[in-house]
Amino acid sequence: MELFEYAVIGGILYGIFFSLVGLGLNLIFGVMRIINLAHGQFIVLGAYCAWLLSSHYGLNPLWGAALAVAGAVVLGWPLYRAVVPRLQRSADPEMLSFILFFGVGQILESLTVLGFGADQRSLPDDALGSGNLGVFGQQFPDSWWWAAGFSVAAMVALWFYFTRTRPGYATRAVMANREEALATGIDVHRVSAIAFVAGLALAGIAGVFVPYLLGSVSPDLGGGLTTTAFAIVIIGALGNPLGTIVGGLVFGLGTMLMQTYYASWSNVVPYALLLAIVLVRPTGLLGKAVRHA
Repeated sequence: MELFEYAVIGGILYGIFFSLVGLGLNLIFGVMRIINLAHGQFIVLGAYCAWLLSSHYGLNPLWGAALAVAGAVVLGWPLYRAVVPRLQRSADPEMLSFILFFGVGQILESLTVLGFGADQRSLPDDALGSGNLGVFGQQFPDSWWWAAGFSVAAMVALWFYFTRTRPGYATRAVMANREEALATGIDVHRVSAIAFVAGLALAGIAGVFVPYLLGSVSPDLGGGLTTTAFAIVIIGALGNPLGTIVGGLVFGLGTMLMQTYYASWSNVVPYALLLAIVLVRPTGLLGKAVRHA
């Protein structure tokens, strides 16, 4: 019973973090119908922001979240202006976004290797606390709680943006029907640009905790993170950012239960879950919410 409790509580913490991993990818798709295959590389850049501040400047790795957000603005705004409007004017923006952002991801990975080397990097174990915090008698590293806390804060901020701000209302209108939103006078390009930068910022914030949740970070980690994020998004509901929370929790619980009882099969979990859920509900667990938005 204790082993099961450990797997469930750990799976919830793990799943909350991975909800953040997929959140930016789903936000960008929901607003622009663009699939950012460079998503994992932006997560990796966030991890290197934390590593750079910690190893070279002696700062707490959490400051990497602020640097990642600033980097998302500096990189994301011109990238949006240069690429996204042209994609959306094309006949098949989704397919072209596959190709284009795959290239962007490869460029970012190469630049990361040039800037930081190909070796794996880790962060000090005690930077986010050297102890363990227990719940129901189960102990988990402080870094896991920090990751879950930041993830929840990011999700609450996004919910507040969607439900309590005028730009958030406009974003929901664009997600529901882009043409109708444009016809009502909403500045669709401005809304899209904000969502694009926010999606990259969420990826960067998630990256700060990757060295703790996954053990280390390296430039080639981006592809696997993109695949995992995409699986989580599909499990929840493609195009529904808040559905990513459900997808992340399902992924986290499934992964931790398998690591606890059948560790050799744990890497199969996201893809097995994806296949099973898509066969039963092709639109994802919360796909109905997207259709009626």
